[in-house]
Amino acid sequence: MKILFRPVLFVAVMLLLTSCGQHSIYNEHINLKNGKWYKDNLAHFEVPVTDTSRFYDFFITIRHNTNYRYSNLYLFLTTQFPDNSITRDTLECILADNSGKWFGKGWTDVKEDNILIRNKLKFPVAGKYNFYFQQAMRQDTLKNILGIGINITESK
Repeated sequence: MKILFRPVLFVAVMLLLTSCGQHSIYNEHINLKNGKWYKDNLAHFEVPVTDTSRFYDFFITIRHNTNYRYSNLYLFLTTQFPDNSITRDTLECILADNSGKWFGKGWTDVKEDNILIRNKLKFPVAGKYNFYFQQAMRQDTLKNILGIGINITESK
């Protein structure tokens, strides 16, 4: 039994060490009340940035259930820079393939998608960046979206 335990322990420790390879500078999630996202409800994330010399990968996390009626999700992303200048982008998040199979991970009817929005992002100046997400699906109330989050990690 001791002989089998050591290789299993070694593999478990190696998996733990390699999974910690990407350092996250910001990882937050907002739950949407009753799985409803109203068109005027902005999800706001304030990200303090101190290191402008590194490159980062920017992910959006979408949590939804399998009753969500679309295979995609359009979002408006407004970015407010430390100098108060603003940019606005429209993003499309693909959540399922053409046959309706969900891309997100999860064993139950709740799926979570981690979608890379931008890799090798370099913040131009240090300070507080504000990211505002608004659903852009042309519905007043979008049902079965449970939450949204962002994860910003150092690029490999």
